[in-house]
Amino acid sequence: MTLDVIATYATAVFLLIGSGFVIVGVIGLLKFNDPMTRLHAPTKVGTIGIGMLLLASMTHAFASGDGSLHELLIMAFLFVTAPISANFIAKVNIHSRTCEVPPSPSRDDTWSTLKSPDLDQEIKGGVQE
Repeated sequence: MTLDVIATYATAVFLLIGSGFVIVGVIGLLKFNDPMTRLHAPTKVGTIGIGMLLLASMTHAFASGDGSLHELLIMAFLFVTAPISANFIAKVNIHSRTCEVPPSPSRDDTWSTLKSPDLDQEIKGGVQE
C-alpha cells in the first residue's frame, strides 16, 4: 500500500466518522424539547463532527500535495468559541427561566447567577426592570 492509498482510506474514515457525529447532533437537535437539552447536541457532538470533517480535509490536502493548515485555525476557533457560546445560551435560558432553575448554593448565597448580593438588590430597587 502506498501513502496515497492510506491517505485516501484515512480521509474516507474521517468523513464517515464526522458525518455520523453531525447526523447524531442534528437528530438530537430535532428530538429534544427543552432548550437546555437541545444545547448539548450541536455543541458537543457537532464540534467533534466538524473537527473530523476538517481533519479529513487536511488529510486529503496533504495527500494531494497541496498541504493546508487553514483547517487547524478553523478547528482552534471552533473549539474555543463553541463552549463560550453554549455558556451564553445556557445563561440566557436560566435567566429567562425557560428551564429548571439550578439548586440554591449550600454555603454561599451570592455565587449563583440568579442571586445578587443585598447591596445590588438595594441599587436595583430604584430602577425598574
